[in-house]
Amino acid sequence: MAIKKGSRKDIFAPQEVADLLLVSPVTVRQWANKGDLKALVTPGGHRRFTRREVENFARQRGLTLHIPDDRVRRVLVVDDDRQLSGYLVELFDSLPGEMEVETADNGFDAGRKVLAFRPDLVLLDLMMPGLDGFEVCRRIREDPSTRDIRIIAMTGYPSPGNIERIIGAGAEACLAKPIDTRALLEAIGLEPEATPTFSGR
Repeated sequence: MAIKKGSRKDIFAPQEVADLLLVSPVTVRQWANKGDLKALVTPGGHRRFTRREVENFARQRGLTLHIPDDRVRRVLVVDDDRQLSGYLVELFDSLPGEMEVETADNGFDAGRKVLAFRPDLVLLDLMMPGLDGFEVCRRIREDPSTRDIRIIAMTGYPSPGNIERIIGAGAEACLAKPIDTRALLEAIGLEPEATPTFSGR
């Protein structure tokens, strides 16, 4: 099995698996129904596939995984805490390599910027007035033009229910506030050089 370029993403939706293996989503569902490709089921009833299972499946069948280069170059920070947003902008600006960072302080603005800015990654606060992070995540995943954008949630209320709900909506991780910088960079797939923490809200 050959893997084309590395990816740090570890959980895939059925459409993503179909894209990786160059087959139709119907074929992926058939493999899952037969038990050939083991799937996880989210609280919302959606199938998700781990990277390890997809790699093992591809290896057993002699298939090639077509994994795109998913290095993070554009980040959209969505949080109504502007102090935290400013801190994250400075953090990304201080990292090696060229990265563009935009911010949005509410869900409606986030929707516009996702379409205009086309981020590789959205750092998404869950509790915002108006359109909350759960709905923003759901809309990103439902739009074929944005569904492949990585989403990492952030919340000051990391209850099991909130974490399950946002992972079920399509986020790959949910980090608790205060934000631990090392945990954040590791979740993104970047090498942290220091371990500051920002409390935020």
